[in-house]
Amino acid sequence: MRPAVFLDRDGTLIEERHYLHRPEEVQLFPGAAAALRRLRNAGFALFLVTNQSGVGRGYFTLTDVDRVHERLLADLGPGDWFERIYIAAEAPDKPSRGRKPSPQFLFDAREEFGLDLTRSYMIGDKLIDLECGWNAGVARALLVRTGYGAELATGAAEQLRNAVVVNNLPQAADWILADAGVCPSADRLAKVN
Repeated sequence: MRPAVFLDRDGTLIEERHYLHRPEEVQLFPGAAAALRRLRNAGFALFLVTNQSGVGRGYFTLTDVDRVHERLLADLGPGDWFERIYIAAEAPDKPSRGRKPSPQFLFDAREEFGLDLTRSYMIGDKLIDLECGWNAGVARALLVRTGYGAELATGAAEQLRNAVVVNNLPQAADWILADAGVCPSADRLAKVN
């Protein structure tokens, strides 16, 4: 069974924008494409898992979300980047089977793609991202200090005791590759809380 890396979108892979729905506002974080490429080359299946409550709130449509993802993929460059992009479009006060911190999309991916969640990782900039991974039983959940992560890292030490905290996606990739034994490193570049 194959390991995977599940990634949040806004604040993790691209800059956080309040209810992002315009493709021209997509801005990849530096080093994001190279980090994803390294993970794929090491054998990890990649998945994007994103809450898009702006759809459920009526601020924009799923077509807008699709256009943002088209721009994101274009900015990453040629290649098959993600096995699947999972979108929870419901508003927070509405029922949702996949809205993070629900692990349902990770379970769906496990079944459809034959994944080993115990050898997989979740990367995000919010506590709900980490909880999604923990609820699914991933090997580790990593918090990036981009997006909302810097604020969370300074104010939620107890909640992050089981998380790995890194500065950005490239450092998350470094940590995962070292942890998986793909690229051993004495200095993990990360703080384990």
